[in-house]
Amino acid sequence: MRPEYPRSLHEFRKLFADEAACRLYLARSRWPEGVRCPRCKHHEALELPTRRLWRCRACGYDTSVTAGTVLHRTRVPLTQWFWAAYLVATQTPGFSALQLQRQLGIRRYETAWAMLQKLRRAMVRPDRELLKERVEVDETYIGGPAAGLRGGRQVGDKAIVVGAVEVRGRASGRVRLQVVPDVSARSLTGFVRANVAHGAVILTDAWGGYAPLSEMGYRHRSRTQGDPRRASKILPRIHRVFGNLKTWLRGTHHGVGHTHLQAYLDEFTFRFNRRRVPMAAFQTLLGLGSQQQPTTYKQLYGVESTG
Repeated sequence: MRPEYPRSLHEFRKLFADEAACRLYLARSRWPEGVRCPRCKHHEALELPTRRLWRCRACGYDTSVTAGTVLHRTRVPLTQWFWAAYLVATQTPGFSALQLQRQLGIRRYETAWAMLQKLRRAMVRPDRELLKERVEVDETYIGGPAAGLRGGRQVGDKAIVVGAVEVRGRASGRVRLQVVPDVSARSLTGFVRANVAHGAVILTDAWGGYAPLSEMGYRHRSRTQGDPRRASKILPRIHRVFGNLKTWLRGTHHGVGHTHLQAYLDEFTFRFNRRRVPMAAFQTLLGLGSQQQPTTYKQLYGVESTG
């Protein structure tokens, strides 16, 4: 049975007092029905406490509770990882690497930055459900004032972000955000195809890049924008999302370089989609790590560390 997540700071400190408690929680979260071999799927394993491994009784394969997760082969104590996940998942504005370093007393800034990047990568579930029913779609520009961006959608050195949000009456449902290279039909319809279920009603402005949607299994409804100031009236939910996103980037991270922007978009999406269940996000965040490949050193540091 999957364990309960902590509902208060007091419960958190009591439940995750040491490394052994963290490992037990991970094991129960990953294998609620008991340890299962990732190679042959056999459900019986022998625990090797001194090596912190489980050995499959059928094929002899060894696995650890952190294998395939963001914690894979980490040298950082699990207690610090749990605190980091808790802070990232429950603090509404989010955390910068500098804030995390100070809160947890981490000696090196680079360690805190790498931990945050790994947690952000774990926020995207590969098999997440597509958006459905009625969905607003539009694009925005990150990296400076958007004045003068009309007609041809000129962007200069700004990053282009396309977004989609489910319409739930006057409220908003789930959101998806992605950096795209341009506002061509290929980029925009590719984003919709990857994030919205066929048959959904897609609401956009009249930009030609969205025109092919009606031929791709979607019910496309476009409205002429005219004055750019009307955008927030014809597509109010996605523009509200964009406004919140830009405020969050400026306030929490003081701006973000283009190189790592997608990771921050994923974090914002994670927070937005779980805004009504902030405590549950802690367990979700740890559980997501077991569903995708571990983040490598090259993935983190192959580009300049910013943010």
